[in-house]
Amino acid sequence: MRGMKFVLAPVLLLLLQACTPSGLDAATGERVFKQCASCHQVGANARAGFGPQLNGLFGRRAGSTPDFVYSDAMKASGIVWDERSLAAFVRDPHKVVPETKMRFWGIGDENQIKALLAYLRTFQGVDSTAAPPATPTAP
Repeated sequence: MRGMKFVLAPVLLLLLQACTPSGLDAATGERVFKQCASCHQVGANARAGFGPQLNGLFGRRAGSTPDFVYSDAMKASGIVWDERSLAAFVRDPHKVVPETKMRFWGIGDENQIKALLAYLRTFQGVDSTAAPPATPTAP
């Protein structure tokens, strides 16, 4: 019985590691995004709310979506969102764009930031300007 503990302990540790999110995957990023979701939307029907929609964010010029009124500082920032600029902004928005209207303290955990970026990347090709699909009607 005692020898069995030595065999099972490493197996149990491996199983626990497999269940722990790495912090780098989109599924973890979806959970991180929940703190952004009160202001931002992603997906096929995403629209601006308290913040701009975040579809197709990578390669987009900051302050450029037509359905959101950005701060003058954001429009003048000259930022084009990529991994580096977005990670810096999510880490400390007011350091990157001091006069931003965004009311968010930032995310300090690097794995959470990487996961969030992985999640946002899954919406890179999503067009939220397309009309939502029509709902079928009964004859």
